[in-house]
Amino acid sequence: MNNHHENDSPEKIKEILDVVGEKIPGLLRQLSDLLYGPKSAKQYAEAAAIFYKELKAAGMSEEQAFELTQQYLSTLNLGNLIGKAMKRD
Repeated sequence: MNNHHENDSPEKIKEILDVVGEKIPGLLRQLSDLLYGPKSAKQYAEAAAIFYKELKAAGMSEEQAFELTQQYLSTLNLGNLIGKAMKRD
């Protein structure tokens, strides 16, 4: 049985890693801009404000609404979620 991995030469692997090394930083920058850029920050803030306002309108105290809003915001933080997921492994 022919194993595909046996045919990978060190040169081919180096070439693949070079391409990955060139592409990944740009992709991470784009992802960071998408998640944490001005437009996303504004949407994030609006979501937090609406959430807090709705909790207050439902009769919660400022302390309760603030605590729940903090919890809500932590669920929207992708970096935080990834960090927690990686700690579990």
